[in-house]
Amino acid sequence: MPLNTGIEESKREEIAKALSGLLAETYTLYLKTHKYHWNVTGPMFQSLHNMFEVHYNALALAVDEIAERIRVLGVKAPGSYSEFAELSSVKDDSSTDTAATAMIENLLKDHEQVARTAKEVQMKLEGANDEGTNSLLGARIEYHEKTAWMLNSLRA
Repeated sequence: MPLNTGIEESKREEIAKALSGLLAETYTLYLKTHKYHWNVTGPMFQSLHNMFEVHYNALALAVDEIAERIRVLGVKAPGSYSEFAELSSVKDDSSTDTAATAMIENLLKDHEQVARTAKEVQMKLEGANDEGTNSLLGARIEYHEKTAWMLNSLRA
């Protein structure tokens, strides 16, 4: 039974569907970042290894927050690899030998994508009276924009 918190049913379902895409992208980015943490090599190993660990830990927390927000809206959250693959614009990296510079480029593009997705979800909140989702999205956008800026700074 959905909560009666002042969000129309049709809006709850629309927002939850959009959040499911954000969840899928965040989880895919989490997996990719964790893989890069394990497999990075080269002169930047230590700094990238440590940075990727900070990032995947933050993404793991975000995955839970997004999934729980979907549940607050009264919808079941997706949670399988196949669901995430179908919903995500962020794609995994199946290469076993990605160079550190390519890891930076890939993650930069992915964080930019997730920030754009969060902003698209935010547009669906117009007239929804959904401050909880708005607050979550603001934090996600801030995180992904800042992380993209940091990754971009490594390219110079």
